[in-house]
Parts: sequence; structure tokens; C-alpha cells
Amino acid sequence: MNRLPTTINAKLLGIAVLVLVIGYILLAQGPANNPLSKSVAPIILVVSYIVLIPCSIIFSKKTDNK
Repeated sequence: MNRLPTTINAKLLGIAVLVLVIGYILLAQGPANNPLSKSVAPIILVVSYIVLIPCSIIFSKKTDNK
């Protein structure tokens, strides 16, 4: 059972971290009633935490051992 992280996992994790940073930047924008900080940023953060980060951990490339 060789489940070492690959470059694909690192790229997916990098994308997830980039999306997290974008979400937190949008969350910090303007006044409290700003539509970006009220609706868009929380959706981006939830998608990143619930979808992208687990996918970067779970995803593995299928290899044929002949």
C-alpha cells in the first residue's frame, strides 16, 4: 500500500490554498454589508475546505503493476 503524495496532490493543495487566500481577501473587503463579504466569500471558503482540500488528500493516480 504505497500512498505517498504525488505532484498532483501538491498542485491540488496549492490550488486549494490559493482559493482559501482569495476567499479570505474577499471576506475582508469593505463594510459588513458588502455582497462579496456576505455571500461570495463564505461560499468560496466552504468549497475550499469541504471539497478542494479533501480531494487533494484523497486523490490518487491509478497505476498498473505488471
